[in-house]
Amino acid sequence: MDFFFSRFPLLVMWIFGYGSLTWKVDFPYCQRVTGYIKGYARRFWQASIDHRGVPGKPGRVVTLVPSADPEAKVWGVAYEIPQHEEESILTRLNVREQRFERRKHLTMYHSCGQTLKSKVLVFLGTDNPELILGEAPLSVMAQQIAISVGPSGANSEYLLNLANFMRKEVPQAEDEHLFQLEAAVVALLSDKEKRILIS
Repeated sequence: MDFFFSRFPLLVMWIFGYGSLTWKVDFPYCQRVTGYIKGYARRFWQASIDHRGVPGKPGRVVTLVPSADPEAKVWGVAYEIPQHEEESILTRLNVREQRFERRKHLTMYHSCGQTLKSKVLVFLGTDNPELILGEAPLSVMAQQIAISVGPSGANSEYLLNLANFMRKEVPQAEDEHLFQLEAAVVALLSDKEKRILIS
């Protein structure tokens, strides 16, 4: 990660989360801002074998894929990182996001359309073909998410927490892929699982 320090030595560092970082933050930050980046689509196409699944039975987590529409929006949360803790936080994120080796600094927009003054660091995904599950029928993805469990918990919990973030913090936003998948997964859960996961 020395690349980021040498290239952006004087800028405030912001981390943009569009998956579990929208609700599960395990590092200190100065401020939290909800907004979106453009030109990408969020998809449950990446395999999780260390958090929401295991080797041989991977879960599905979100990754970003380029959109044909340059105005397409992916909503999430940006965190301003304390400068004196940048190195330790990035070290921690390198462990948490170790499967996401593709990273970029992108412009983030507030809900009003204004841009954040600093660009945000985004963990885009992986080029490792073994970790790219890719597109599949909705029913197939839902079934995989409904039954997958890893060290960080149920894959369905990951999906439902992300959907809840979107509903609570950006109810005006559209994410057809996410909400269709949520409905399909909920339909597969047992009554007990629904009581535990849906509150």
